[in-house]
Amino acid sequence: MTPRADLHLIDLDQDLPGQRRFISCWLRRSPDLTFIVDPGPPSTGGRLIAELDALELDRLDLVLLTHIHLDHAGTTAAILDRWPQARVVCHPHGRRHLAAPDKLWAGSLSVLGEKAEAYGKPRPVPEEFLADYTEAEACGVRIIETPGHAPHHICFAVGDDLFLGEAAGTFSTLGRGPDTAEPYLRPATPPMFKLEVAQRSLDALLALDPLPRRLLFAHHGMFTGEARSLLQAARDQLGLWVDTCREVAEREGGLPEQGDEAAETAWLDVVATALRARDPYYARGDILPEDIKVRERDFTRQSLRGMLGYLQR
Repeated sequence: MTPRADLHLIDLDQDLPGQRRFISCWLRRSPDLTFIVDPGPPSTGGRLIAELDALELDRLDLVLLTHIHLDHAGTTAAILDRWPQARVVCHPHGRRHLAAPDKLWAGSLSVLGEKAEAYGKPRPVPEEFLADYTEAEACGVRIIETPGHAPHHICFAVGDDLFLGEAAGTFSTLGRGPDTAEPYLRPATPPMFKLEVAQRSLDALLALDPLPRRLLFAHHGMFTGEARSLLQAARDQLGLWVDTCREVAEREGGLPEQGDEAAETAWLDVVATALRARDPYYARGDILPEDIKVRERDFTRQSLRGMLGYLQR
């Protein structure tokens, strides 16, 4: 019989508009293996450690990173100060940025601006703490490479649990419970978005046999309904959003020119309005609290900018 695992979601709210119940860390603890997934940004590292101490976490085997963006991996070094026996698993291309994060920090400041400042500057993770895939796989952790949100993005399957990071976007149960058939879902696409790459990654998750029954999002929470249907919806959503961008461009006389910020902002607003009429998963965001709507409008524009760049290229 497989040992029972305890699963905990630890929220890491930020001092930014609507960034509550958004950034989180997963703790999975069993007699054989204890790990956390995506410990979050430096700004909330102390809070996370306090929460883990309150859960009487006396052993931490692995720190699993779906990707090394600040809001997912920035406080890794602080976690290792507290639990130095833990080993860190990430994509091989992310290792050098953990060990020497100056380039990551500069890129984060360029793309995220004040968000990066609020998240905080990451400290280096000494290379002796970095493990390769085989160490995690020997513990029963299956690793699926899922480029899309980031070239170095990976997901982790352990028993009934699939830790998605941002491979399937941003999620909310809207307070309807983890098995809801009517969740909120939004793509989380990067500045250098490639539709085909992101969809192939979701295909890789859909091909898992058996497919874990619990989907665990970094942003944010657990889904215990029809896992295959939701992953397929996330894949279809990417195509729908790109198609909508194309159709708006045709109707509006083309894509906005690169560098014309006013035209780009106006165009993105037109696309977002069209999506609320076409995409039921996204349209459900209309019932989110007002501050979270502000956050989602901001991240919607960020995702659409990635799609705009894709179409411009």
